[in-house]
Amino acid sequence: MFVAAEPFEEHLVLSVEDRVAPNKDEVLGKTVIPLQNIDRRLDYKPVNSRWYNLEKHVIVEGDQKKKEVKFSSRIHLRICLEGGYHVLDESTHYSSDLRPTAKQLWKPSIGVLELGILSAQGLLPMKTKDGRGTTDAYCVAKYGQKWVRTRTIIDSFAPKWNEQYTWEVYDPCTVITIGVFDNCHLQGGEKAAGTRDTRIGKVRIRLSTLETDRVYTHSYPLIVLLPSGVKKMGEVQLAVRFTCSSLLNILHMYSQPLLPKMHYLHPLSVMQLDNLRHQATQIVSMRLSRAEPPLRKEVVDMRKSKANFFRIMGVLSPLVAVGKWFDQICHWKNPLTTILIHVLFVILILYPELILPTIFLYLFLIGVWYFRWRPRQPPYMDTRLSHADTAHPDELDEEFDTFPTSRQPDIVRMRYDRLRSVAGRIQTVVGDLATQGERLQSLLSWRDPRATALFVTFCLVAAVVLYVTPFRVVAFLTGLYVLRHPRFRHKLPSVPLNFFRRLPARTDSML
Repeated sequence: MFVAAEPFEEHLVLSVEDRVAPNKDEVLGKTVIPLQNIDRRLDYKPVNSRWYNLEKHVIVEGDQKKKEVKFSSRIHLRICLEGGYHVLDESTHYSSDLRPTAKQLWKPSIGVLELGILSAQGLLPMKTKDGRGTTDAYCVAKYGQKWVRTRTIIDSFAPKWNEQYTWEVYDPCTVITIGVFDNCHLQGGEKAAGTRDTRIGKVRIRLSTLETDRVYTHSYPLIVLLPSGVKKMGEVQLAVRFTCSSLLNILHMYSQPLLPKMHYLHPLSVMQLDNLRHQATQIVSMRLSRAEPPLRKEVVDMRKSKANFFRIMGVLSPLVAVGKWFDQICHWKNPLTTILIHVLFVILILYPELILPTIFLYLFLIGVWYFRWRPRQPPYMDTRLSHADTAHPDELDEEFDTFPTSRQPDIVRMRYDRLRSVAGRIQTVVGDLATQGERLQSLLSWRDPRATALFVTFCLVAAVVLYVTPFRVVAFLTGLYVLRHPRFRHKLPSVPLNFFRRLPARTDSML
């Protein structure tokens, strides 16, 4: 599998070679296939195979030696452009687009996202010009396949852009990313011509955390992690509004799979996903570098921090608190509370059909109680969540070290790189566990108002239904559903699983 981008300017070149000696191959023939001539498919039905001519350049002896293209052989190929998969050109934790590549499979948009990039304040000098510090700032915003860039405000620590952009929204569980950069390619700066544009800071906003038809005007801190530690580079003021065409369409999206069907019916391997994501990122970088003005590779790169262990501890802390509370109940720290718990325990033992409706009613009441403390503004970069402000200098030196490392001899470097690779995989697993726990926490936190409203409504309906339905009947039907025959199972994820995967985690708030 390879990543191909429209308008399909490049060709597929396939060569057949003979290994005649170690490190020496002889080309037997090759074929050049224009991508415009390749069949496209929307599902997993096999496409027709074709024979392609293999041609070879040969030197013809004559008055003048010249190269001619001669027929060499034929090769039988089955090639197609996959339209049912989504090209993952960004992290799945804060993806801005989840649609399949084929436009025929796109569903109608559910709303419009409006972004106003207003101004920045308190920017720090990023370079020197005529012996004094200066900053030439511009903003880049990315959502879906659309990248936008503001104009560059020259020599200003409080630039005012006042530019507005709009995007069509196809999925509310997506993230828009806004980055602020210093333009290092203007004349007059005392830096080399090939210097990368310096990243001043970035902001991510998850659309599902926004209330519909409400304008959010807020100043977000611009925080970066440098080898010397965390540093606040200033603030950027944004105005964001998410307008939906139909609330029912948005609520219906919470029951749909996050990715296109082909990712579940015929999933790609982890190695394929990593390879394809790398190819897609390189293509995006190449395309943006040809824009006017060009956007360079540093605009595409996004770093991730290592705070997953502390995220796990944050998720488990409520369970620890419940354990301590239950321990206090067992030790009669509060006699009145302990007596009430004993009474409740006896009631539930005598009437087991009240267990589930009581739990759902309790969750409903907690959700309503937490409504008062729902977030008023979209979350932004949190240094405490990333634990960047408490990082040890050795940890920062390791993070900003090159890969492979340049600070150790060859043998130690190899072992050090292997250790970092293993640690990265462990952090990925721990981060996934933290994400699942944070999604559970977001059920009642009103961070995603629509998801919490759906869950709270479900809890109320479930409480009412279970109050009037005999518990034994519910247990019997639940057992039959869990043990159902495979022919009655669907390959696509279930509605509860789709809803859970769409719940926001705190990964988009990490540096």
